[in-house]
Amino acid sequence: MRRARSSAALPSRDELVRWIAEHGGRRPRTRELLRAFALAPEAKRPLRALLRELEAEGLVPSRRKPKREARTPGVAVIEVVALDEDGDLRCTAPTLPGARVLLPAERAGRPAPTVGDRLVARLLPSGKNRFTAEAIRLLPRVPATVVGVLEGQGEDLRLRPLERDSRGLDYRLAPEIAADARAGELVRAALSLDRPFARPRVARLERIGRLDDPAAISTALAVQAGLPIAFAPAALARAAKAKPVTRRGRVDLRDLPLVTIDGEDARDFDDAVFAEPDPDPDNPGGHRITVAIADVAHYVRPDDPLDRAARERGNSVYFPDRAVPMLPEELSNELCSLQPHVDRACIAAQLRIDAKGRLVAWRFERAIMRSRARLTYRQVQAAVDGAPDEVTGPLLEPVLQPLYRAYEVLAEARRRRGTIDLDLPERRILFDEQGRIRGVERRERLAVHRLIEEFMILANVAAATVLEEAVQPCLYRVHDKPDPLKLEMLADYLERIGVPWSRGPKSPADFDRLLARVADHALREQIAQLVLRCQAQAVYSPRNIGHFGLNLRRYVHFTSPIRRYADLLVHRALVKVLGLGAGGLPEMTIDELEALGRHLSTTERRAMECERGALERMIALHLADRIGARFAGRIVGVQFFGLFVALDETGAEGLLPVAELGDDAFEHDPRHHLLVGKRTGEVFGLGDRVVVTLLEADPATGSLVFALDEHSRAPGAELALPPRAIGRGRGPVLRRRRR
Repeated sequence: MRRARSSAALPSRDELVRWIAEHGGRRPRTRELLRAFALAPEAKRPLRALLRELEAEGLVPSRRKPKREARTPGVAVIEVVALDEDGDLRCTAPTLPGARVLLPAERAGRPAPTVGDRLVARLLPSGKNRFTAEAIRLLPRVPATVVGVLEGQGEDLRLRPLERDSRGLDYRLAPEIAADARAGELVRAALSLDRPFARPRVARLERIGRLDDPAAISTALAVQAGLPIAFAPAALARAAKAKPVTRRGRVDLRDLPLVTIDGEDARDFDDAVFAEPDPDPDNPGGHRITVAIADVAHYVRPDDPLDRAARERGNSVYFPDRAVPMLPEELSNELCSLQPHVDRACIAAQLRIDAKGRLVAWRFERAIMRSRARLTYRQVQAAVDGAPDEVTGPLLEPVLQPLYRAYEVLAEARRRRGTIDLDLPERRILFDEQGRIRGVERRERLAVHRLIEEFMILANVAAATVLEEAVQPCLYRVHDKPDPLKLEMLADYLERIGVPWSRGPKSPADFDRLLARVADHALREQIAQLVLRCQAQAVYSPRNIGHFGLNLRRYVHFTSPIRRYADLLVHRALVKVLGLGAGGLPEMTIDELEALGRHLSTTERRAMECERGALERMIALHLADRIGARFAGRIVGVQFFGLFVALDETGAEGLLPVAELGDDAFEHDPRHHLLVGKRTGEVFGLGDRVVVTLLEADPATGSLVFALDEHSRAPGAELALPPRAIGRGRGPVLRRRRR
C-alpha cells in the first residue's frame, strides 16, 4: 500500500503533462490525479491551480465547452435608416444590435422602400458584423401617431383610424390608458411597437372631442393632416403690433365707391371692385375697372415671423364650421380685411377693356381705400333682379349696374375665347345656434359669382403680363393639357350615349362646345364630372406653360393674398418691378421658386382634401340617424365591386355594393362604365337613376353604404350599348327590387 504524498510532493509540470498524454490527452478530473499520484486530500487545491496554469499555457486541454459562434439569422426584420450616395439603403436589424446592414437598390424589390420603412429580408454575411440584405416583403409602415375614434368597451376598446383605406385595421390600447378612455371619443394616439411583427398598440392618448360634435371632426382632420393650428408667439406678437396705414405714399381711392361681394359665410374680404364706362373717346364701348386687393405685403415682410408662418401653411383651410387661417386673425379678419367704412391698405389694379372685352391698358398702384358696403352674392343678385334692400338700393344704379355691364362684355369675350366652365354644384353644411348640423344645401351658382370671377381673372392676367414683360421670375398658375388616355375614355362614354365627339387632341373651346351642347341633357352633370376627371391638376410653377382650362397664355394668382401665399409672392414681385415701396420680392433662383411652387401646390391639395373630408364626415353624421331611409339618386361611378351613388337630397356619395344588385353575377366594362349581368343582361351605367336604402353611415370615415330598391336607365343611356348588352337590357322602365 502506497503512502499518500503531501501537497509539497506534487508531480512536476513535465510529469503531469506526460501522464495526461499517456492517458488519452483528455483533461482529467482532480480526484483521478490524486489517486494516480497518491496525493493527500489537502493537495487538491494546489493541484487544481497547477492544472489551470498548464491549461492557460495550452499544455493541457480545457474541460470547458468551447463557445458556440453566434448564429446569424437567415431572415430578419430590418428598418431603413438612410440612403447612401450610390442609392443603396442603410438599415438596422433589431435582432442584431450594432450590425451594419446594406440593402442594395437592385435587391430592394417593388414598391421601393424609403427611409422609415420596415422589411422582411434575407441576410448574407459580408464581413465582421456586416450584412447584405435582400428584400422579401415590405411591411406596413407603422405611423408614430394616429388620429381615430375609440370603439368598443373595457378591455375590448380599440382605436379605429379615420382613413377610409384603413377599414378593418384597429389598434388595441395599453391597459394603463384603456381604463380612462371612452368609446366615441376622437383622439390622437401615439403608437408603440412591442415586437417586429406585432400590431402596434396605443401607448398615449390626446383627446380631441366627441365624434358626434362637428367641431371635433374639423379639429381631428386638421390634426391628422398636420395643419399648423397655433401660430408661433413671435408671429402673434408681430401681428399684434400692426397698425392701420396712413395716406402717406399711397394713392387715395377713398372717394371711389368700391364694394366687396362675397358669400354669407365669408371670413375675410380681400377684394373690392368698381366699374364704369370708359370716358376716353378713343375707347367707345369700353370700361374702366378697378380691382382693389388687400395689401398684405405691407404687413408681412420677407422672412419675418409672419412670413415664415404663412409660407409653412401655404394657404388658409376652410372647414364647414371654421377656418384655419394663413395669417393671424389680427390681420386676416381685421387690418388686411377690406371691411366696410374703414380705411384699408390695398394694391389696386386699374384696368381698361375695350368693347370686345380685351385688356388694353393696366396700372398697379399702392393705395388707401374705403369699402362702401360688404355685400353678399344673393343680396346683389336680388338687387339686380329687381328686389334691392336698404343696402343695395342706393348702390344699384351708381355701382351694381355698371359692374354688370362690364361683366357682360367680359363674359362675351370669354365665350369667344372658349374656356372650360363645368358649373358643378357645391354643397354647404347648415348649422344651428348650438353648432349642430341642421341640414345640407347646394350652393347656388349665380351670375354675380361669374361677375367676380371674371374681374379676378382680368386682374390676374394683368399682373402676369406686367411680370412677364419685366422678365421677373415668379410663380405662375399653370394648367397642363388633358391626359390623352382619359380623353379616349370620355369619347367612349359619349359615343355610347349618342353625343357626337371627335377623337383626338382637344382645345378648351372643344370642351366648352360639348358642355353647351349637353346643357339640357339628363346626363349633363355626369358628363361635366367626366370632363373634370380628364383635366390635369393646376399647380404653381415658375415655368409658364399657360392655363389650359382658362385658355390663357399667362396667368398668376394675385387676388387672394390673405388666404394664399402664392398671391403674396405676386404682390411682392409687382412691388419690386414697379417700385411701389417696401416689401418687394427678394432675389430667388428658379430652383428655389420650383421648390416653393411644389410646396404650395402640396399645401393646396392638403387643404382641399381636408375640406372635402370634413364635408363628407359631417354629411355622414347628419345621415347617421336616418339608417333605413330611402333616397333618390344617380350612379356617378362604376367599379367591379359596386356602384357609387350620389343622393339628390344632399349630394353625398356612397357605395352600392355589387352584392346588393341581386342574385346575378356582374361583369365590369370599364371602357363604357358599365356593370352587365351575365345571366339577366341587366345593365347599370353612369347617370342611371336609382332609389336606395341607407344601410350604413360612418361619421369617422364619411362613408355611406346603400342597398338598391329601384333602378331605371338614364335617358339615352340605352344607345350604343356594347354588343353583349344590346337586346338584353331592360330599358328605362322603373323597377323595384325585392330584397
